[in-house]
Amino acid sequence: MLLERQTQLEQLDGLLVEAARGRGRVVALSGEAGAGKSTLVEAFTGAAGSGTRIFRSACEDLAIPDPLGPLYDLAREAQWAIPQAIDARQGQRLPLFSDALDVFEAKAEPTLLVIEDLHWADDATLDFVRFLGRRIAGTHILLLLTARTDRSEGQMRVRRALGEIPAGSMARIDVPLLSEAAVLSLAAATGRDGDAIYRATAGNAFFVTELLSAESETALPASVRDAVVARAERLSAGARSMLDAVSVFPRRADAWALTGLCGVASAGQLAECVSNGLLDDLGDGYAFRHEIARHAIEAMLTTSQRRALNQRALSALLENRGLATARLVHHAVEAHNFEAVREYAPIAAREASRVGAHRDAAGYYEVALRQADTLPAEERAGLYEQYAFECHLIGRIDEAIKAQEKARALQQALGNSLKEGDSLRWLSRFAYLLGDRQAADRFGAQAVALLEAVAASAELAMAYSNLSQLAMLAERADEAMLLGAKAIELAEQVGRPDIVCHALNNVGAAEQWLDLDSARRHLARSLEIALAQNFQEHAARAFTNSACGGLNQLDYRQAQSFLDRGIDYCVENDLATWRDYMRGVRAQLLLRIGQWDEAATEALEVLADAHATVLVRYPALVALSRLRVRRGDPSAEPLLAEMKRFLDKGAELQRLLAYAAVIAEQAWLGQAQPDDALRLISLAESLCPTRAVFAELASWRQLLAPDSGPGDTAGMAAPYRMLLAGDWQGAAAAWANLDAPYERGLALAQGDEAAQRLALEIFEALGARPVAQHIRDMMRRNGVIGIARGPRGTTRANSAGLTLRQMEVLQLIERGLSNKRIAEHLAISPKTVDHHVSAVLGKLDAGSRGQATAAARDSGLV
Repeated sequence: MLLERQTQLEQLDGLLVEAARGRGRVVALSGEAGAGKSTLVEAFTGAAGSGTRIFRSACEDLAIPDPLGPLYDLAREAQWAIPQAIDARQGQRLPLFSDALDVFEAKAEPTLLVIEDLHWADDATLDFVRFLGRRIAGTHILLLLTARTDRSEGQMRVRRALGEIPAGSMARIDVPLLSEAAVLSLAAATGRDGDAIYRATAGNAFFVTELLSAESETALPASVRDAVVARAERLSAGARSMLDAVSVFPRRADAWALTGLCGVASAGQLAECVSNGLLDDLGDGYAFRHEIARHAIEAMLTTSQRRALNQRALSALLENRGLATARLVHHAVEAHNFEAVREYAPIAAREASRVGAHRDAAGYYEVALRQADTLPAEERAGLYEQYAFECHLIGRIDEAIKAQEKARALQQALGNSLKEGDSLRWLSRFAYLLGDRQAADRFGAQAVALLEAVAASAELAMAYSNLSQLAMLAERADEAMLLGAKAIELAEQVGRPDIVCHALNNVGAAEQWLDLDSARRHLARSLEIALAQNFQEHAARAFTNSACGGLNQLDYRQAQSFLDRGIDYCVENDLATWRDYMRGVRAQLLLRIGQWDEAATEALEVLADAHATVLVRYPALVALSRLRVRRGDPSAEPLLAEMKRFLDKGAELQRLLAYAAVIAEQAWLGQAQPDDALRLISLAESLCPTRAVFAELASWRQLLAPDSGPGDTAGMAAPYRMLLAGDWQGAAAAWANLDAPYERGLALAQGDEAAQRLALEIFEALGARPVAQHIRDMMRRNGVIGIARGPRGTTRANSAGLTLRQMEVLQLIERGLSNKRIAEHLAISPKTVDHHVSAVLGKLDAGSRGQATAAARDSGLV
C-alpha cells in the first residue's frame, strides 16, 4: 500500500508527459534514508505507459565508487556497447557523453533514465548528470535521480552538481516521512499499535514496514537494525548463512556469483530469504530491500566472517572477466587479499583516470600504495608519481608533494637521473600551485641542471617549458620566450605534442604585452592541440591564460567567452583546481563590469572550499577584497592578510600588482597609509617589463601623489593613458564603452562638478558607500553645495538594487532566522549567507539586522 505519495506521482507523471512532448527534464527525488524513494520510483516506473523506454541504474556503496558505473548499467539496458565506445573516444568524456545522449534520444518517444542513490556516485557520473542536465531541455528524456538529504560529503557533491544544471531543466521533489495518520492507517490494517510504531519510527517508511512485520506485537525493536536482524533470525540456518553471503555485495548480488559462492543449494535458501521479505528477486540477481537492511546484516558479521565471505565473492567474480575492476578492488580490500589489491587497484586507478574520474583514481592509487611495500622500488616510484599527478588535478597539493618527494627519493636511490629530474620538475610545479614561488624556482632550476647532464630528452624539454612558465608568470617575457623556444624545438625532435602545447601556452601568455597578435596565435594553437589530443590540464591552462590576457587587455567579451568555455570544460572533466582558479578570475571580471553581487557569490564559493590551495584562492581573494573595501566591509582585512602571506613566499609581479592596487585604493579612501601603498607601487614598477603592465598602478599613484607625474604612458591601455594625460572625459567615455561603471566613476571623480555628481550617482548605485562618501568630502572641500546625502528609505528598493536572492534573505531576516538557519533554508553555504546579509545591510544603509528589518518594513519590502 503506497500512502501519501499521490502528489509526487502526479508531479512525475506530468514531467514524463512534458518529456514526451520534447521538453526533457532532470528530476531529483530527495529524502532521508528509508523515506521511500525507491518505492516511489517502483510505483512510477510500473505505471509508465508501454510507449516509454525505461532504463534503470543505481550507484553502489563502494569505498571508492565505480567510475561511470550507472552509465554502464544504462548502456547495458539500452544494448549499447559502452566499453567499445570508450575505446573509440579514447576516454574523452564529452564525445562519450554525446554518444550516450544520441543513444538515449535515438527514438522520438519518451525515455525514462533512472539513477538511484546518487549520493554514492563517482565524479564522472556526476559529470554525466551535469552534461545531460545542460542539454536535456530539447529532448524526450526524463532523468530521474534519487539521493539522500543528509549532510554527507557525497550529498554535498550531488548538491553542487545539480546546482550547475539550468533551473528550467531541473525539478526537485521531496519525499517526506509518513504522517502519523498514514502510520496509524497501515498499523490498523495489520492490527498493530500505530501510536507505538509512529513514536518509534517518526514515519520512516522502511522502519515502519519492518515493525509491521515484526514477530512481537508488544516489544518493538528499538532501531531499524534491530528490526532487520530480528527478521533475519527467523530464517533457517542455511538461509541465514545465505543472507550473510549476500550482505557483502553492495547493491546487488548476481545469481551466477551466488551459485559460485554457495553452490546449487543456494536457490532454495535464496527463495526463503525472498519469501521472508529480506531480499528481492531481480531475475538475474538478488538484493536487499534497502541498503539499510544490508548494512544491518553485514554489521553482524565477525571480522573473520566478513573477510572469508569477501574472499569467496572475489573468487567467484574473477570467473567473469567482464566485471568492473572497482568491484574486484572492493572485495579484495574487504578480504585483506593484499596481493589482489596490488594487482587490481592500479588498474582501477588507470580506468578511472581515463574517463576523467580523478578523485576516484587518486583513491585507488592510495589503496594500492598502502600495500606497496613489497613491490620493486621502480614500480613503487611509478605508483607514487601517478598518485601525485591525480592528487594535483583535484587540488590536494600537499599530498601530491609528499608522494612526489617519495618518488624522487626512490628514483635517486635507483640512480635514474631522468626520472629524478622529472620528479624535481613536478615538485617545482606543485610548489608553485601551493604558493611557494621560491621553492618552485629552486626545484625548477635543479631539474634543468640534472637533466642537462644526461642525453636530450622529453623530460628536459618539459623542464625547459616549466622554467619558461615560471618566467612568464613573473612577467620576465624575454626569458619566457627564450626557454619556451628551446622547449618547443626539443619537444618536436622527440615527438611530444603535449610539451609543444605547454610551451606555446607560455610563449603566448608572455607575449601579450609585446605582440598581442602573436600572443593570441600561440595561445590559440596551444588550445587547439590540447583539445584535439585530449591534454586536459594543458587545455585548462590555455583557457585560463587566454581569459587573463583578455582581462589584462580590457577585452572583456573575449575574457568572458574563454572563462565560460574554460569553466564548463573543467566541470565536465573534473579539473577542480583550474575550475576554481577561473571562477576567481570570472569574479574579477564581474566586479569590473559592475555585477558586484554576482562577483561576490562567485568568489565566496571558491573561498568556501576548504581544499582550495592558496594559489587557486588568489584571484577570488583579489575580487572579494576589492569589493569589500569599496563597500566598507571590515571583513576585507583577513582577505588582505592572506594575500600578503602569499606574497611573503615570493613577490611575483602578477600577484603584487593586484595586492598593491587594493592597498592603494584603501589609502585613497583613508583606510591605509599612503606611504605604504606608494612603496608597494614603486616595488611593482621596478619589476614591470613594460609600462603597459604598470597602467593601473600608475593611475592610483597619480591619485595618491598628484605631483609625482604620470611617467611614460606608451603602450598603456587607452583609458589609463587618457586619464594620466588629464583627459578624464575621454577616459570616462572609454570605460563607459567597456561597461566598467566603477572605473568610469573614478575617471569622472577627477572632473568638474557635473562629472563628480555623476560619479556620486554611480558609486551610490553600486553600493560603494565609502567611495561615495569620499567623493562628497572632495566636493565639499572644493566648495560644492547641495550634495545629495544618499538614498532615502522610500527609494531604497530601487537605488540599493536588492537582488532576488537578497530579497529572500531579507524576508528570512525579518522572520528572525539566524545565518545558519537561512543557509539551511536556501541550501547555500553559511559564508554565502554572510555576504548576502552584509550586502542587504549595506544597501539598506542599516547598521544591524533589526535596522534592516525596520527599514524594509517602512519601505514596504516585507
